[in-house]
Amino acid sequence: MRITVVGAGVAGLAVATELADRGHAVTIVARSPEIGMDACSWFAGGMLAPWCEGESAEEPVVRLGQEALDWWDRHIDGVVREGTLVVAHDRDAAELRRFARRTSHFETLDAEGIAGCEPDMEGRFRQGLFFSGEGHLDPRHALKRLAERLRMKGAVFHLGTEAGAVETGADMTVDCRGLAARGDVAGLRGVRGEMLVVRSRDIHFSRPVRLLHPRIPLYVVPRGDGVHMIGATMIESDEKGGISVRSTLELLNAAYALHPAFAEAEILETAADRRPAFADNLPRLIRRGSTLYANGLYRHGFLLSPALARMVAEAVEQPETLSELMEVPA
Repeated sequence: MRITVVGAGVAGLAVATELADRGHAVTIVARSPEIGMDACSWFAGGMLAPWCEGESAEEPVVRLGQEALDWWDRHIDGVVREGTLVVAHDRDAAELRRFARRTSHFETLDAEGIAGCEPDMEGRFRQGLFFSGEGHLDPRHALKRLAERLRMKGAVFHLGTEAGAVETGADMTVDCRGLAARGDVAGLRGVRGEMLVVRSRDIHFSRPVRLLHPRIPLYVVPRGDGVHMIGATMIESDEKGGISVRSTLELLNAAYALHPAFAEAEILETAADRRPAFADNLPRLIRRGSTLYANGLYRHGFLLSPALARMVAEAVEQPETLSELMEVPA
């Protein structure tokens, strides 16, 4: 089939990749002049952590998210499968116990085990959880590599182009525009996330590290060469402006609580954007004639986009089949 995918964030590129892999002729239309630059996935953490997400997410996120590591490994280079380390200070031991009750597939670590995972954390914490089956990637690298792979497969890109502004002759359209589709998709809301990127000469993590705190939970994701992404806030807001002073202070204070050496780190970037979400924070497929809307990845873009892409491809090829994410017409 000839299929147009609208949107070139992680959802759009993953969907286009899955369709191209199955032999369909794919055209990608995106309003951004460059891949990823106008998508919230450009500012994502890139954690492939289905079991950690079980602490707060619904069951489908944990189950469907387990498809992510192998899918990304098949399609791009640079996927790091070194697990996730979760720690808490002694005063927040109850947070660690709560996290453990709500998750699975981890081992409990003492101070020696934590230092064995991350030598730069030696002497900092006495208790932690290690999720060895998880991983992470660099979102910007991942988006660019998917685009390169699509071009090699013959996919056509129309960047800097609004949806409907170019005639593609498609048999079907898959709309992956995120919040830009709110005029066509009811129930979407924006959830604002803010992050920092810093470079430290003294801290070199090998895997994402999560610090549990009753007010300011934090994750730090390594990008290599002492560069780390620190995130992220979750604010029910549609505002897209820059990161606030309050959020900057909270993220930096939490990073300092994780390791004091972050106080000497160089701030390379701050950013904020809005994630598209439905009321239940689960993604959804909506079919209207020859258009299929794939939206609502919330904060699980890189984790759930492979499963979402698979279900899109199945819906394209077998229209009579209803996936678990497909909205059933009233």
